[in-house]
Amino acid sequence: MENRTMKILILDDDPFMIQLMATMLERLGYDRITTAERGADALECISSSGSTPDLVLCDLIMPEMDGLEFARNLVTQRYNGALIIVSGADHRILESSEKLLQAHSIRVLGRLHKPFNKDELKELLDKWSPPPEPAGTSRRKVYSPEEIRHAIENRELISFYQPKVDVATGRVVGMESLVRWRHPEDGLVFPDQFIGVAEESGLIDEVTRLVLSNSLSTARAWHDAGMGIGIAINISMDNLKTLDFPDLIDKKIHEAGVSPDQVTLEITESRLMENHLLSLEVLTRLRLKGFALSIDDFGTGNSTLAQLRDIPFSEMKIDRGFVHEACCANATVRAIYHASLDLAGQIGMSVVAEGVEDAEDWDFLRQTGCGMAQGYFIARPMPEHCISKWLDSWNQRLLEDNIV
Repeated sequence: MENRTMKILILDDDPFMIQLMATMLERLGYDRITTAERGADALECISSSGSTPDLVLCDLIMPEMDGLEFARNLVTQRYNGALIIVSGADHRILESSEKLLQAHSIRVLGRLHKPFNKDELKELLDKWSPPPEPAGTSRRKVYSPEEIRHAIENRELISFYQPKVDVATGRVVGMESLVRWRHPEDGLVFPDQFIGVAEESGLIDEVTRLVLSNSLSTARAWHDAGMGIGIAINISMDNLKTLDFPDLIDKKIHEAGVSPDQVTLEITESRLMENHLLSLEVLTRLRLKGFALSIDDFGTGNSTLAQLRDIPFSEMKIDRGFVHEACCANATVRAIYHASLDLAGQIGMSVVAEGVEDAEDWDFLRQTGCGMAQGYFIARPMPEHCISKWLDSWNQRLLEDNIV
């Protein structure tokens, strides 16, 4: 379907705005236009056989049913078209509304702040494309606790490694260990398919022990080779439910012959407050033993300043969403990014920007003075045997591509 043959519904309680938008659309070559002044009328139009629009231009502030309530009804009706938000509301309200609609899996082409012109409308209309074909009935495989236990016993859980580099110099300062399941039939299985089950079934401690053994053995090999690369290991909140966890970590590093100052333990802060007192004791003891502590995905979960006040974190990992959106000149997100950077600096924490996808993200970090970076622009997670070859290619990039 060509863009100009799509059916468009305009929903706005102001007849003048409806006429204005209809005129703009007609001048842009769109003539299959339906209008509605009430959300209920628009929903009736959408549910009618043969008249479902491909695109809805939707006002947010309307009596009886506002734009967000209307959108919620779209989800109920399984509407698979696209939507453009049209409103005179504050820009931050528009941003929040767009995120909410996207969270409901509504395809949002963008937002228009009243008053807008024909060129702004055209820019969003040009983004429209037919909805993707519905996915088949296949579902992602769910693994049982018995299968995971079998994987642990057969040492099918392996570690991939993703580099962390110093933004100013490009020097590789560490590697994050990321668990993968080398399944004999299904191939490489990612952690989101089995870690949750391991936590729910009480197997997470065994998973962590195996990851620690793999990762610390590799870290010892790097040390013996004089590479000077630290290791970062993800720790589940369920690992922090027992007071002897610091002793387990201590035992593991002594067995591997690794110094605590080579090891960073990464904790996702979204669940950090589930048992604050126990977490505080366990994490503080880990710091006393010389381990660095990193607060992962900072800003995306139940983050509070009290956590930074109470728990002796030494590193802050800024979530990829804040990094990329700040780079894209989202004023609100950029302010949060700079505030996080400044806060970390004032309390003596190092900073790692996650999800650095391209040269634009990388240049933004350099310009803003971020300490370390991690993401696909640098390297995807890789098995241990690929690290040496990647290091050679990264050093070559530093020489040839002028990225530092």
